[in-house]
Amino acid sequence: MITTLGMPHADFGARVTFASAEADNLHALSIALLIGAAVLIISIAAVRLSTRSGLPSLLLYLGFGLLLGNRGLGIDFSDEELTQVLGYAALVLILTEGGVTTKWDSIRGALAPAAALATVGVLVSIGVVAVAARFVLDMSWNHALLIGAILASTDAAAVFAVLRKVPLPRRVSGMLEAESGFNDAPVVLLVTAFAAQTARTGDGSWSGLAVTVIVELIVGSLVGLAVGWLGGRLMARVAGGSSALFAIGVVAVSVLAYAAADVVHASGFIACYLASLVLGNMALPHRAAVAGFATALGWLAQIGLFVLLGLLADPAGFPSQIIPAIVLGLVLLLVARPLSVFASCAPFGLDWRTQAFLSWAGLRGAVPVVLATVPVTAGAAGVEGIFDLVFVLVIIFTIVQAPTLPWVAHRLGLDRGHHSFDLALEATPFDDIGAHLLEVTVGPLSRIAGVQVYELRLPQGANVALVVRDGTSFVPKETTPLRRGDQLLVVTPAAVRTAVEKRLYAVSRDGRLAGWATD
Repeated sequence: MITTLGMPHADFGARVTFASAEADNLHALSIALLIGAAVLIISIAAVRLSTRSGLPSLLLYLGFGLLLGNRGLGIDFSDEELTQVLGYAALVLILTEGGVTTKWDSIRGALAPAAALATVGVLVSIGVVAVAARFVLDMSWNHALLIGAILASTDAAAVFAVLRKVPLPRRVSGMLEAESGFNDAPVVLLVTAFAAQTARTGDGSWSGLAVTVIVELIVGSLVGLAVGWLGGRLMARVAGGSSALFAIGVVAVSVLAYAAADVVHASGFIACYLASLVLGNMALPHRAAVAGFATALGWLAQIGLFVLLGLLADPAGFPSQIIPAIVLGLVLLLVARPLSVFASCAPFGLDWRTQAFLSWAGLRGAVPVVLATVPVTAGAAGVEGIFDLVFVLVIIFTIVQAPTLPWVAHRLGLDRGHHSFDLALEATPFDDIGAHLLEVTVGPLSRIAGVQVYELRLPQGANVALVVRDGTSFVPKETTPLRRGDQLLVVTPAAVRTAVEKRLYAVSRDGRLAGWATD
């Protein structure tokens, strides 16, 4: 009886202990949400300061992380392995945003030089920086090559954030965007291999390393292209009616491409970027929703990643790395990058002005800082100061390069206002009635301006149902002239939707006589 009576009291005590632990966990969650939400809100507000100053927002986010860290508000975080894992996850989302929002037309003519920059240019940059690190800073060859590889990648987040604000010729901006999307993959492979060599866990064969990198890039590219195309077709069938679900599905396909490639020991980053590029350029519905969702995730990934890197950094180690960072940064900016651009782009006939701008626009950002954690997690010896060196270098040279990009573009005669869009088009399907509704915005450079509705010569069955102009909507007549800034609602049968889009883009590009000779 005593035992029977005692049991409920024991159970009650256990329940009280469990409830107390649960309350502590909920309190910790509330604190984490409070800090996280506050950082996000402040980071969003800081974008305006970033825009006005010309500095990438990454510097502000890194500053928030430093402020929250051990030397600031006292948050203790020193997990390099977790930082690397979360950094890779963030990079997947950043590459997804870059691929989905990149138009094929903007990079088609720049694809070959961008691929050369991401391969030949990376090797040249690694070699030059490694020589400087070996003979100027007296590092061992293993450490010199490791640092050269870490610093070889231009940062997708920094490039996408800064260069899209600089009016450049389409080929130049496309080349830089494509390069930043492509070069993460070979650089990650090389950093991992060099870190293993330094830790003496690699196979020691340079020819084997070269073959491995080439095979992983090729297989990763094939996986990305296949997953992107098949995933896009699937999403169009199973989630075509809901823009929210469709946007989630598209991002999930890009993440799937990364994971599928990585599982078969191929390059997940090149797979992710190519899958996103394919998805962003397929004739899929809800493209504005997809782009908006991917951009939001990209921003969230950037903010979280940069704040995390700031938390991981310890400012106490910065002063001793300032001189080495400046030395290697100058070598990278004034020697390695120009030589890599020349070696990669000279065969494609690029003029010296373009090559000069490409040399100055090789922005570094979060990717090198994340990769600086790889040697530590690989167990390499003598790499304790690499993270601080790379962190300081990125901060100093981002401050130098990013704000001056518009000025450099102007001095080189490359700023021509090319980034004003000509036509924005979003499609919403109505599968149950076999029709699509196209929302068309006439941009400031579109030659649709001045064209009358009947001169669009849309395929049979398609019609401009509504025009919204200066906040007022009306049903247009056949002779209604269209203006810049107009928003059009075009109703089209599903069977001719692609033809309608092609026609609208053709008129936007070439005016009312577009295709006249072939009609």
